[in-house]
Amino acid sequence: MKYQQLENLECGWKWNYLIGKWKDGEAITRYIDRSEADAAVAELQSIEHQPTKVLSWIDNHMSAALDKKLKQAIRAKRKRHFNAEQVHTKKKSIDLDYRVWEKLSTRANELGCTLSEAIEYLLSEASRSEKASQKVSSLKEDLSKLLTNDK
Repeated sequence: MKYQQLENLECGWKWNYLIGKWKDGEAITRYIDRSEADAAVAELQSIEHQPTKVLSWIDNHMSAALDKKLKQAIRAKRKRHFNAEQVHTKKKSIDLDYRVWEKLSTRANELGCTLSEAIEYLLSEASRSEKASQKVSSLKEDLSKLLTNDK
């Protein structure tokens, strides 16, 4: 396995995931009866700082429908956590307006590449264009100097 599983860290992530789902109004317990579900959630809230007890709570109380989603979320969190340790694998984010993202996405589709590759391509094209423009300006200046010196 590429990413190491750290029990205490992952138990904290599981606790946060379950509490987040509960706060969003999703049923996180396997119980139909409201009082049983509330008691199980209260127990989960009380074990926030006892990571190993979260695992037993999951085994005893968590909804079976949430099992796969929890595993996927923790796997993704683990990957992001370990990738964030090195600069070249850390995920970066940028803030784009929707219309800018839409134009960039369209351009990336036209080029048949990812958004990152499209940005890189557009930046290199802009740089090449700027260098060409500077060269033309320099040539115009040189030509103008030559013509004015000849008179």
